[in-house]
Amino acid sequence: MLTFIYCCSSIVVSILVILNNDFVRFYRFATKIDTSYEEYIKKSHPKIYKTRYSSMQQVAKPNIKGSVMTTRYANILKPLHLGFTTIKNRVVMGSMHTGLEDRFYNYPKLAAYFGERAKGGVGLIITGGISPNRQGWLLPAGGTMNTLGDVAPHRLVTHAVHKHGAKILMQILHAGRYGYQPFVMSSSPIKSPISPFKPRQMSDKQILDTIDDYAKTASIAKKAGYDGVEIMGSEGYLLNQFLSSHVNQRQDRWGGDIHNRMRFSIEIVKAIRERVGEKFIICFRLSLLDLVHNGNTMDEVIIVAQALEKAGITLLNTGIGWHEARIPTIVTSVPRAAFVDYTAEVKKHVSVPVIASNRINMPDTAEEILASGKADMVQMARPLLADAFWVNKTATNRVDEINTCIACNQACLDHTFKNQRATCLVNPRAAYETELVYLKTKKPKKVAVVGGGVAGMSAATVAASCGHQVTLFEAAQDVGGQFNLAKVVPGKEEFHETIRYFKVQIEKTGVELRLNTKVNREQLEREGYDDVIIATGVIPRGLKIEGADAPQVLSYAEVLRGAPVGNNVAVIGAGGIGFDVSEFLLKPEHQPQPQPLEDWKREWGVDQNPHYTTEGGFVPAEVEAPVRQIYLMQRKTTALGVGLGKTSGWVHRAQLKKHAVKMMRGVQYKAVTNEGLWVEMNGHDQLLRVDTIVVCAGQESVKDLMPAEGEKTLANYHIIGGAKLAAELDAKRAIREGAELAAKL
Repeated sequence: MLTFIYCCSSIVVSILVILNNDFVRFYRFATKIDTSYEEYIKKSHPKIYKTRYSSMQQVAKPNIKGSVMTTRYANILKPLHLGFTTIKNRVVMGSMHTGLEDRFYNYPKLAAYFGERAKGGVGLIITGGISPNRQGWLLPAGGTMNTLGDVAPHRLVTHAVHKHGAKILMQILHAGRYGYQPFVMSSSPIKSPISPFKPRQMSDKQILDTIDDYAKTASIAKKAGYDGVEIMGSEGYLLNQFLSSHVNQRQDRWGGDIHNRMRFSIEIVKAIRERVGEKFIICFRLSLLDLVHNGNTMDEVIIVAQALEKAGITLLNTGIGWHEARIPTIVTSVPRAAFVDYTAEVKKHVSVPVIASNRINMPDTAEEILASGKADMVQMARPLLADAFWVNKTATNRVDEINTCIACNQACLDHTFKNQRATCLVNPRAAYETELVYLKTKKPKKVAVVGGGVAGMSAATVAASCGHQVTLFEAAQDVGGQFNLAKVVPGKEEFHETIRYFKVQIEKTGVELRLNTKVNREQLEREGYDDVIIATGVIPRGLKIEGADAPQVLSYAEVLRGAPVGNNVAVIGAGGIGFDVSEFLLKPEHQPQPQPLEDWKREWGVDQNPHYTTEGGFVPAEVEAPVRQIYLMQRKTTALGVGLGKTSGWVHRAQLKKHAVKMMRGVQYKAVTNEGLWVEMNGHDQLLRVDTIVVCAGQESVKDLMPAEGEKTLANYHIIGGAKLAAELDAKRAIREGAELAAKL
């Protein structure tokens, strides 16, 4: 009942907001002529256009003039001919829900988001999931495409993409039992482990009505200017719930063997094709590895793929794993292109173009996949959040300038699952293109940035790109800050890429970099800076108990920099750093990084045979014995790791559990002695016989350069990142604060 009231109230509030929004006038305007929001602003609000949009175009436009088009990535850049239309290259921006899809008054922002990626060179874009009916909502009052009234907002998106020569598909997604709302339905009334509502079993009539809803949605999408639709049949959503006996326990014509289980998907494709005609792209995203109990075998996957081709699909996209699977598929510890061999296996058995997905983030990986014939296209979602101009940079031999996706999930998927707008940790402009704008300044300032961590590098490079004269001071011999520690943790090798990107940006934007320079206030004042940005970060917090100064007590920074550690280790503090340090200490020093794909599959229990016969493609995991006994402990009585990322935290917890790390909570630290660490648990003293104690008990801000409140200074002082708030090391906040501050200077 409460959820229903929430649905109604959110709709009412949305309407009230819209009544006072410029979008009303634009909506009327867009229904009459094919236009973009940018063009509307140009006509209706010329002053706003002049200050915002025209300047934004100048800054955001990729630097292609004078660049040499590359042949190194010829397969990536090769057009794909579909008979009735041509996609200009082999890069697909995969579907990713931003949160902007669910409210039509956010479609100008959505258009800017997709438009920037089209401008950046991507060939084919797929939107976030749009439901064919209310039963399929991911969230209450989620995005739908049910009536002609939905056409105008979506035309903003299609126009923004088409004017840059890209194609765009609207993804039709019925959440099934994954929906976070009370109307959920599924093939069988089996509750999902990741959503609170138990689904109702769909009746025969409801299935037939849903087929018609899919066809109707596709036909309206065509009217809205979409080049086609993608039918989401992967990741555990409704069609996947029918395709797999993991959920489908029916005994009627929609359940039983694979031929009955796939009937729903096949009839949807047929109905859409009949409704939209031949010259319209129908892409189907098929699960190649369910990675769940009673999941499909590869033989069943191939049967479905061949039937889909016969039913009339144009493209076959691929998905890996259900959202509820306990094997990671997209987090940073998953090796690049880990699942492409399964895509190659399916490609052998169909003639329609096949798209590879999951953990493809750099051109060399993408080119190898295409050159070897394992797929016809490569799909990236998060990498194009990280860098909208990924394709143009690849085409013009500027790969070193790509802002690489590190697969952290902290600002994209974690936001989505918390019902927040998705963005990107390394690119805070993602989905904020109309709000966070880097304009060329008319009054350049002399700016000092103190601290070369990610906060400082973000502030320095954005300020310099806006035309300010920037000097970046770093006390250490290299930039990177805490990322230099994170990059040595197994599974976080992608963090090297972020440091590389910022180093290139420092050079390209003309930032003066002074390494090995510990600057003081007097120097800053003497050199005459207009603005000083303090990004000096944090230092590890020490342990304040008897024996804390003993040589066997080390900070996490000392350990990650290579300090010797014993065979029995106590890790004090179970936040993100405590988990990272524990994973770092579990692995032998000689183990190659990143972890070889075969070893990773063996450790997680993924069937290495591309033509697997195991259910869902998983097998018993083979875990190597840890090189150390580790005790991970915290003072809090809550479960360890509750503060970790929503979509990645379970991976870290699983890693420690299977490597026999002893996780202890409600621990009071008493003293360090030669025998080990004395602690108190449940009112009793206990001795942990450990060789080394690693302290991961938080950080303290370094902010001694900040003037006291009310103190007069020649420069304007600002503070960002860990120096501003050390409670939780948060690179997402640090990079965003740096960019936002620099954009306002």
